[in-house]
Amino acid sequence: MKNFESEKIHIRGLIVTDYSKNYCHWNAEKSLAEWLEENEIPGIFGIDTRKLTKKLRSKGTMLGKIVYDTDDNEIELMDPNKINLVKEVSVKKPIRYEKGEKRIIMVDCGVKNSIIQAFLKRNITIIRVPWDYDFLQEKADGVIISNGPGDPKQCGQTIEYTKKAFSRNIPILGVCLGSQILGLASGADTYKLKYGHRSQNQPCMEVGTNRCYITSQNHGYAIDSDTLREDWREWFFNQNDHTNEGIIHMSRPFFGTQFHPEASPGPDDTEFIFDMFLRVIS
Repeated sequence: MKNFESEKIHIRGLIVTDYSKNYCHWNAEKSLAEWLEENEIPGIFGIDTRKLTKKLRSKGTMLGKIVYDTDDNEIELMDPNKINLVKEVSVKKPIRYEKGEKRIIMVDCGVKNSIIQAFLKRNITIIRVPWDYDFLQEKADGVIISNGPGDPKQCGQTIEYTKKAFSRNIPILGVCLGSQILGLASGADTYKLKYGHRSQNQPCMEVGTNRCYITSQNHGYAIDSDTLREDWREWFFNQNDHTNEGIIHMSRPFFGTQFHPEASPGPDDTEFIFDMFLRVIS
């Protein structure tokens, strides 16, 4: 699974306009349909996805279901907003990746493998822990709160441990959902976006500069910048809709980005943020 961001498929269903039954990638071992079937994931093609996207852009995120050869009323809608999705995708027990002398805690809220690899290639030992794990019991030089799915307010235990880490002045970097958790722990609020940010080319401005970074994003919630406490400030904002894309503490080593510095796929404009974090813990 070295070419994948996770150990398994996490989607509940797949919708595409057109499906090619004859796959030809040099590295392919099986077809997409075979892979989905092995993992019991339903898929459907022949759908006008452009029309569907336009409806979502107009109405906002909506619940939906894939129905085949059955009464539509027999299938109950699953509302992901009411489920702790992080609990479903996080590891169940700590995993260690031994590499260098410096050690960081990776709070796994659904972490991408690319983030883990980004720090291993920088010769950093990683202690990957479950989302609800008391990471304060581990000896480490810093903490990363990872990306993940769903509403950050579902991660109450992660938020509480992050608050305690503030009092110990432990360097913390939040990525995507991790940034939202950082915001909630600081006393700020989060809210659900109308249809989220889902692309590899989101433009983000660094506050106080004229520098715009092109970033990779996949999230449905954001920090309300107006609720940031006086010792925090907005670090980045989205050039398209001016929503928050990062926060940073005014004097202590806590900061987070709503976008993905590791990209994969996407531009690596902001991978310097990982190096910035390592300078803080060195």
